[in-house]
Amino acid sequence: MKTYFECVPCFIRQTLNAARLVTDDPMIHEKALRQILSVISRMDFQRSPVVMGRSIQRLIQQLTGVQDPYAQLKRKFNRLVLELYPMLKQRVNTAADPFEIAARHALAGNMIDFGSGQMIRTADVIETIETTLSATIVGDIGALQQAIEKAENIIYLGDNCGEIVFDRLFIEQLLPKNITYIVRSAPIINDVTMADVLETGMNHIVNVIDSGSDAPGTLLEECSTSFKEMFKISDLIIAKGQGNYETLSEIEKPVFFMLKAKCPVVARDIGCTIGSYVIESQNTANYIQVPFHTQNRI
Repeated sequence: MKTYFECVPCFIRQTLNAARLVTDDPMIHEKALRQILSVISRMDFQRSPVVMGRSIQRLIQQLTGVQDPYAQLKRKFNRLVLELYPMLKQRVNTAADPFEIAARHALAGNMIDFGSGQMIRTADVIETIETTLSATIVGDIGALQQAIEKAENIIYLGDNCGEIVFDRLFIEQLLPKNITYIVRSAPIINDVTMADVLETGMNHIVNVIDSGSDAPGTLLEECSTSFKEMFKISDLIIAKGQGNYETLSEIEKPVFFMLKAKCPVVARDIGCTIGSYVIESQNTANYIQVPFHTQNRI
């Protein structure tokens, strides 16, 4: 997905929010804004918004010397969802359709996104878990299940802290499928890294590798050789979150995007309303026949 003009105000907001998270110094806030405005003036709008998102975070790291501005928030939300995990696991295990409930929980987890500019409270996470159980899904959970059943090598692209625990809950319903979970190679916003994997126990469930890139999405041209080789031989990709959608929405691979549409530009690109929970299928004709952008009450 390319960058749209509407993305520019969001880049400026992200810069100021990230700077304020790290420091109260207005001089650094001003310096960050002036420098990012200069970068925006030269940016290539044909590239994904993720490219600028990474530039913003690298700039904040450089100006403040803080390499992981979101570290405290990441630990907070990992621990929050880990505390909820036993209850959620029991709910999945006793459900009439465990796959559907686990998938809905995985969608709910995508709301834990500090790049979207929303303040997220513990109560918001609890409320989202409950509302997602009965929410209308843009797409088809059943089509995703069929694709998984037919796939042999699955790549699961993670997105955010906290959300990784919901991902674990869902992935446990997919085993013993051959699944590799992918994280970022270094801290970027509140995206998952190996530190989150170890904290949440995902490494005890499936194979985990990093992409070789610190982009808050999957910029294939920048990823490691080992990741690209694994990506090439996979026959199904489950991609969580808007960043992965923004970077992979045009690739020629069988992909299911799972996300909450938090941005009007992404919502418009998908063809849904802001706030929708989405399971968007792409290039999956070898697995299932399902029309894009269908709205089904699951």
